[in-house]
Amino acid sequence: MPDFLTPELLAWRDRATRLAHDHLLALRDDVSLDERNRRRAVAAASRQAGLHGLAQPAEDGTAPSALTLLVVREALAAAGCGGVRGVFGDGPGVLAGVGEPLRGTHLGPLLAGELRAGFAFTEPVDAPRPTWARIEGEELVITGQKSYVTGGADADFLTATVEVEGEGPAMVVVDTDLPGVRMLRRFASFDGSHHAAFAFEEVRVPRTHALGRPGEGRGRALERISEVRRAIAADCTGTAMWVLALLAEHLVTPRRDGRRPGDTERARLRYGDLQVKVYAARSLVYRTARLTDAGENVVNESIAAKLFASEVAGEVVDGAIQLVGGEALVEGHPLEQVMRRLRTLRLAEGESDVLRVNVARGRLDLGQGRL
Repeated sequence: MPDFLTPELLAWRDRATRLAHDHLLALRDDVSLDERNRRRAVAAASRQAGLHGLAQPAEDGTAPSALTLLVVREALAAAGCGGVRGVFGDGPGVLAGVGEPLRGTHLGPLLAGELRAGFAFTEPVDAPRPTWARIEGEELVITGQKSYVTGGADADFLTATVEVEGEGPAMVVVDTDLPGVRMLRRFASFDGSHHAAFAFEEVRVPRTHALGRPGEGRGRALERISEVRRAIAADCTGTAMWVLALLAEHLVTPRRDGRRPGDTERARLRYGDLQVKVYAARSLVYRTARLTDAGENVVNESIAAKLFASEVAGEVVDGAIQLVGGEALVEGHPLEQVMRRLRTLRLAEGESDVLRVNVARGRLDLGQGRL
């Protein structure tokens, strides 16, 4: 539940809200900035506010709590800054806890902002087989394709799921400048995010670039995906709160005839329904964060949180557009911009129907989760 937050969590929430109102909203709307310079300016403001390193492990190796990250991300989105890039420095992702040599060559520079990583999980639908590798001495020789590499367009290295012959799935660090690594295409979604597709053609990497023990790759990948799903859920609930606030302002503002749009039963029924759904979504997302911090297996719960929160957020913006009217679809209107961004989140890290099937599999086939 979003209630009964500790004083520390309330302080994090207030700090995020101040950052949004004092700096991020102006940077978001500054048309003189290109995306690179906007991101740098956002990162600088976030560092000054003490938020930029929040998603990174502390010096003693401890990670931030899932509840802290939820509170901060939701507060930023509720202030209208959902989707603003650069607030958080890159987290370790699947490199968390890695030893040498990757700790020095990749994890340290990643956390310092000197290198950028892409997450390569998905194969093209027409791929003859999943990306695989054979072992030759102290090297892995990788062949295959990845079709939708998050962050891949600007990545210095990829963390890729690879089926190692004789050992099983592994997460492998692949530098993008190695011989045989080829970017097939770079593309953007209509929310402004950039991605890439890659081919691996007999790419040789040291065996030390495989993370963890043989066969652990898929588990590491799912942990990373679960983290991202929880981040998306927080963004969605916060954005839904922001849309509700915008809609409420519209509904209580008198028109030329003196009547308020929110005085009709139709408007109140729709607005009340959206409020209830956002309350339910926030309750689900906060419960999942608390279970995460308790050390529970939350793969199914993270799926449910992302699935429900993203669909509710989509319903909220769609309902708001219905009540505001055609002006909300004019290019540049806040609701038009939010609608485009939220629509992509229903596909990110698993589209909704696939996630529903996965939740059912978790219970019916694996006996996992509390749903």
